[in-house]
Amino acid sequence: GLYGAIQPADSVSLSTRTHGAVFNLEYSPDGSVLTVACEQTEVLLFDPISSKHIKTLSEAHEDCVNNIRFLDNRLFATCSDDTTIALWDLRKLNTKVCTLHGHTSWVKNIEYDTNTRLLVTSGFDGNVIIWDTNRCTEDGCPHKKFFHTRFLMRMRLTPDCSKMLISTSSGYLLILHDLDLNKSLEVGSYPILRARRTTSSSDITSSGSSGPRAVGSPCHQNNSGPLSEKTLSRPSQREGGSPRNSLEVLTPEVPGERDRGNCITSLQLHPKGWATLLRCSSNTDDQEWTCVYEFQEGAPVRPVSPRCSLRLTHCIEEANVGRGYIKELCFSPDGRMISSPHGFGIRLLGFDAHCSELVDCLPREASPLREIRSLYSHNDVVLTTKFSPTHCQIASGCLSGRVSLYQPKF
Repeated sequence: GLYGAIQPADSVSLSTRTHGAVFNLEYSPDGSVLTVACEQTEVLLFDPISSKHIKTLSEAHEDCVNNIRFLDNRLFATCSDDTTIALWDLRKLNTKVCTLHGHTSWVKNIEYDTNTRLLVTSGFDGNVIIWDTNRCTEDGCPHKKFFHTRFLMRMRLTPDCSKMLISTSSGYLLILHDLDLNKSLEVGSYPILRARRTTSSSDITSSGSSGPRAVGSPCHQNNSGPLSEKTLSRPSQREGGSPRNSLEVLTPEVPGERDRGNCITSLQLHPKGWATLLRCSSNTDDQEWTCVYEFQEGAPVRPVSPRCSLRLTHCIEEANVGRGYIKELCFSPDGRMISSPHGFGIRLLGFDAHCSELVDCLPREASPLREIRSLYSHNDVVLTTKFSPTHCQIASGCLSGRVSLYQPKF
């Protein structure tokens, strides 16, 4: 009911017009601060309740700021096309806590394991790097390369940090099961499950491979070629359960794209770990889809008849505007709704008309997401949107740099 009454509430008061496009938004865990990652080296901070400007980090990086991640209510990390990650403290924003060097290309994604206090980053160099924030100094943090894959787009950890998901521009989705971040991975050091297309309800029990796109894995080491079919088909389970860091290689099913291929541009996880949310675009860039895939937990995968761990449950076609720009979508804090950039606005989507829990309305076959509400307050293509973790509020940012807030009005 609250989100049904939501309306454009305000545009945050920007102190500068030089920040460029808004690439990402992030609330602090307590909802007291909204941070904005900008195209032109800046990070903006606002009070989302009053819409008042708090601070502009005018030279947060030397290139585009791509992503922001809070480690707790005060410490947050930013990453950039300048290949670095910066740590910041809300109590002392005049200087960085430290700058982290280790990537060799644009850094696009930051995750954080609250159990081990390890920071996890990924970039267009194909590397996933682990940073030990327990031993952070002004000179940086100890780090190590954890994983590498070609065409890497986004990397996410499930809420319990038991899995790592990696999407690629070549249409693959990689899942590392039973995750152990303390163990660096090289090809040959982890079991690989056979690559295949994600299942729909009608073919959950099928055991064939996914066709020509699943013949090879996108993972490689030292610029060698793709792993062979023989490597992908080798036994992947030890007796008694799944090994740590076992890799599953999937080609997610996207409506209308079975023979055309797609690029997975945005990747998010359900807050309860039940599903993954993908934004996919066709290789010809003339179609975009938002898709939800349920995690199928159960019997161990067998090398003779691999069981895909994801199933397409819901999808919807998106407005094909702003070609070439990545649109970042998100789940609501309770996981019942999705906020998705849609042209010059956002759409609120539900699994059914009543915004039920996903587990209470799983369809037998992939069903359309239901449009709950459309909200338009921008004059340019919306690139990112985010729910507040504590208030009934949604933020969105667009290509021309405007940030809009949405709140219930009665």
